[in-house]
Amino acid sequence: MATRGGAAPYRSSDGLSTRQVGNSDEIQLRIDPMHGDLDDEILGLRSQVHKLRNVAQEIHSEAKFQSDFVDQLQMTLIRAQASLKNNMRRLNSSIVRSGSNHVLHVVIFALFCLFLVYFWSKFSRR
Repeated sequence: MATRGGAAPYRSSDGLSTRQVGNSDEIQLRIDPMHGDLDDEILGLRSQVHKLRNVAQEIHSEAKFQSDFVDQLQMTLIRAQASLKNNMRRLNSSIVRSGSNHVLHVVIFALFCLFLVYFWSKFSRR
């Protein structure tokens, strides 16, 4: 392998060779005409790079869409949580104001329904 300032060019097995141009850091590329299918290879690589770029752009747009969706979902959840807290606070203050007679009313209603079902089942058999 040669150094940058050396006279020996880099060679590849596919007919490409490089050499230094003067004292600059530029490199000249010379293609051996025996390997004419390099143009086809370059075109193939170019199309694959183009496809990869399109896939990367699609992935980027999908990730952005999903990120925006998650942000909206998070905001909706925060609003629902705040609304639920507000309603629970209202319910608790309403229960405190009206007293604990609600539980007694529910128990009496449940007993009434139980007796109603019991008597209905007794008289429907006959």
